[in-house]
Amino acid sequence: MMNIDRRQLALPALAIGLLGVIPAFAASADDDAVAKSVEAFRAAQVAADAKALDGLCAAELSYSHSDARVEDKATFIANATNGKSKFLSLKYEDPKIRVVGNAAIVRFHWLGEAEAVADGKKSSTNLHILMNWQKQGADWKLLSRASTKL
Repeated sequence: MMNIDRRQLALPALAIGLLGVIPAFAASADDDAVAKSVEAFRAAQVAADAKALDGLCAAELSYSHSDARVEDKATFIANATNGKSKFLSLKYEDPKIRVVGNAAIVRFHWLGEAEAVADGKKSSTNLHILMNWQKQGADWKLLSRASTKL
C-alpha cells in the first residue's frame, strides 16, 4: 500500500484548479469583438436601425429565416426596417462563440416577441440561430445566418 500525504495531493489539485481557470481568461480580443458585434446586431434588429445593420452585415450576406426564405443584404435590411412590425422583446440566450481564424461561428437561442403595426397582433418566435461572422479588415461582419424553429 502506498502512503500519500496531503502535499502530494495538493500539487495536482492546484494544477487542475488553475487549468480550470485558464479558459475564462483565454477569450481573445476577437472573441470579445464578435460578442460585441452580435449584441450590436441584436440591438439594431430591435431598433430597426438600417444604418447599423448595414455596417454589421457583409455585402455577401445570406440571411435565412425559419420559414425557408433566404434574403440578400439589401432585402434583409429592407424587410427588417420596413416598419410593418416592431419588437417588443428580443433575447439572444446562451450564446456560444467559436473564432476560427478570420471566421466566427455563433450559436444561440432566440426568444422574440413582436407586434404587427397594422393590427397590433402579437407573435412569438422561439428559434435556434447559427450565425457565421467574417473578419473583414478590422471589423467582424455577418456573412450568413440560419434559423430553426424550436
